[in-house]
Amino acid sequence: MREFSSLAEMQALVGQELAVSDWVEITQQRVNQFADATDDHQWIHVDLERCARESPFGGPVAHGFLTLSLISGLFDRALRMVDASMVVNYGLNKVRFPAPVPVGSRVRARLTLQRVEPIDGGAQLEWSVIVEREGGAKPVCVAELLIRRY
Repeated sequence: MREFSSLAEMQALVGQELAVSDWVEITQQRVNQFADATDDHQWIHVDLERCARESPFGGPVAHGFLTLSLISGLFDRALRMVDASMVVNYGLNKVRFPAPVPVGSRVRARLTLQRVEPIDGGAQLEWSVIVEREGGAKPVCVAELLIRRY
């Protein structure tokens, strides 16, 4: 985990990759739990037999939104802002899912600080987040993440 002791320290590194998370395994259990939590039981995620027969992916794949939802945890395990009293997710500008995440894959996030803007009581940070699959040729998720730190 990379730690930053001040906002000024981070501002000096705008445009640079600041952290890379550890790998996280995408299990069928995680996919099933996400399907239950979101009521998204599309067969490409949860029906192993049908996936073996019909899926162009050769097996079940994670929901795109599951991959997206992992960004918060990947971020928290990769980077810490020591001097911040509170950090909140403010939203996303752009999100794309260029490649699937087969069940059994491992993913991690690469975090690049794109911009720092002052806000009342803190700063808004814009991050480029690239989620990659171990051994994959293309990213599985590319997002612009907005975080507010106070």
